[in-house]
Amino acid sequence: MNRLTGETALGLAWFIAVVASLAVLFIGEVLGQTPCVLCWFQRAFMFPLAIILGLGLWWQDTRVGRYGIALALGGGAIALWHMGLYAGLIPERIQPCTATGPSCTDDNQLVFGIPIPLMALAAFALVGMLSAHSLKDTRA
Repeated sequence: MNRLTGETALGLAWFIAVVASLAVLFIGEVLGQTPCVLCWFQRAFMFPLAIILGLGLWWQDTRVGRYGIALALGGGAIALWHMGLYAGLIPERIQPCTATGPSCTDDNQLVFGIPIPLMALAAFALVGMLSAHSLKDTRA
């Protein structure tokens, strides 16, 4: 039976964080989609994940997964709220993106037919789960 080691889980979490970070930069800079307010907050959690997890791998810090969990929970909470807004589950009166800037809920939130908040939520969930798994191999 193949078992996912802590180091492999951490490497996968780092890879997902890097791909997600590069993807949002591509969406913003190449495709020209200006990020909404909630997208900026999600970026504030995803970009450090790529750096912190990468440094943890480089320095062979087996406990870096705890920072991955913390950042993934924060970013995932914002992505979940964003998805709720996009799906129409959260009332309009508390939407943060209606005053100025791009909308959190219009068609600009779709890439290849998939809502950006859903992609972010999936990335944060995977990074969080893999970071948690990486801690199972550590002792004390």
